[in-house]
Amino acid sequence: MSDLNSLQKHLSEVHARMQAACARANRSPGDITLVAVTKYTDLASIRGLYDLGVRDFGESRPQQLAARAAELPADIRWHLIGHLQRNKAAIVLPVTSLIHSVDSLRLARQLQADALKQQRTIACLLEVNVSGEVSKDGWSPDDLRAAWSELVTMSHIEFRGLMTMAPLEGDPEAARPVFHGLRNLRDELIALQPEQTLPELSMGMSGDFEVGIEEGATLVRVGSALFEELPDQQP
Repeated sequence: MSDLNSLQKHLSEVHARMQAACARANRSPGDITLVAVTKYTDLASIRGLYDLGVRDFGESRPQQLAARAAELPADIRWHLIGHLQRNKAAIVLPVTSLIHSVDSLRLARQLQADALKQQRTIACLLEVNVSGEVSKDGWSPDDLRAAWSELVTMSHIEFRGLMTMAPLEGDPEAARPVFHGLRNLRDELIALQPEQTLPELSMGMSGDFEVGIEEGATLVRVGSALFEELPDQQP
């Protein structure tokens, strides 16, 4: 099977899983965006998915995102899904459609300052460590509640929602309380500042995105389910 045929097969399988989850949750598939996570993938595979109609791609490394944005079609929507150091913020702003990983007040302040300098408004998600795992980045729910009144005053950041990562336990159902907790936190923040609609919930990866969709995800971040069985990829 050629690489393109393999990509098409896996993409069809992922879409079928998404549609089945939407049917169970009585949701429209059009309300969910598939973000293809390409951090370990070569340019040829990205171009293959692009040719199959995918336009949203997720990268974890700011420098790699910026480099790939320069080499690949301009209508790709790039998502930064990995940890962002404050000294790397400025390089991704011109090429990133959505930053998923604003995980602290210090980073939010840096993004506000860089966006002001560049005279642009950037779309971001707030990364929340709902599970409380020490190995994960992200706000604690309490810290986010405490910072919310300052965050909503940032004139050059459009906070569009929240992001989380569930524990990697193998059982997708283990993710459900985490995803449910993120949705509840989003609703709580909206109640505190009703002008902040926070339409996006980024939750769910290859092993658990169906549960994410059932719990309200609007963005699912899928990598290995798309690229398994392809030749060795770059690290």
